[in-house]
Amino acid sequence: MKIITWNVNGLRSAIRKDLADSLYNLNANIICLQEIKCSKVQLRAPVLDGYQEYWNSSTVKKGYSGTMMLSNESPLNVSNDFNITALDGEGRVITAEYNDFYLVNVYAPNSQSGLKRLPYRLEWDAALQNYMADLEALKPVILCGDLNVAHHEIDLAHPARNREKSGFSTPERDSFNKLLASGYSDAFRMFESSGEQYTFWRFNKGTREKNLGWRIDYFCVSEAITHRVSGCYHLPEIMGSDHCPVALEIDAS
Repeated sequence: MKIITWNVNGLRSAIRKDLADSLYNLNANIICLQEIKCSKVQLRAPVLDGYQEYWNSSTVKKGYSGTMMLSNESPLNVSNDFNITALDGEGRVITAEYNDFYLVNVYAPNSQSGLKRLPYRLEWDAALQNYMADLEALKPVILCGDLNVAHHEIDLAHPARNREKSGFSTPERDSFNKLLASGYSDAFRMFESSGEQYTFWRFNKGTREKNLGWRIDYFCVSEAITHRVSGCYHLPEIMGSDHCPVALEIDAS
């Protein structure tokens, strides 16, 4: 099975940039998208023929945030959010249950300039970890998406100038450490230990060409099924967003 995660930074914009062709060529079983910035009623056609669509669009602000999932087989169940009023509404979580795992697709909140949204972000992180613990009690969990945090210094091009800023603050990194310590592996780091491996580049001219990026898009896999993970890799050659897709390959149980 191949699973793709990709922050498309606007689904309608990505469609105009040949999103469908890019996704078809990846030949994935499940595709998780973040920051879709629209709802299903705003599209005139399916995103990808042959795939079932599951949406979680923002209800608090149009054209903002949102996640969706495409699957070529029917999940057992699909649900949205945490069922926590203060944290739901931005379309940040969609979960699909399959026979032997849960797949949780997330778009984590950005702490914003001056870390003004850091308290909300940390509250959201804690809710995510509690939610995953409840799922893990039933079956293993695969978490994917834009987590909006660079874990280590090798996960961004300029760690010194970004220290204690949004996406590289100590509280955000500690929160991610806590998630991994609860029984998950960063799947990409199971196969690649070097730096300069990024998934996000700001739109500034030349940033992507010079590879001045951040690694903020992840697959985190329950330790119970890490032995089944056969690959996890970035696809920086695929354009259409300021992020690139990340692929996870996992063997059948």
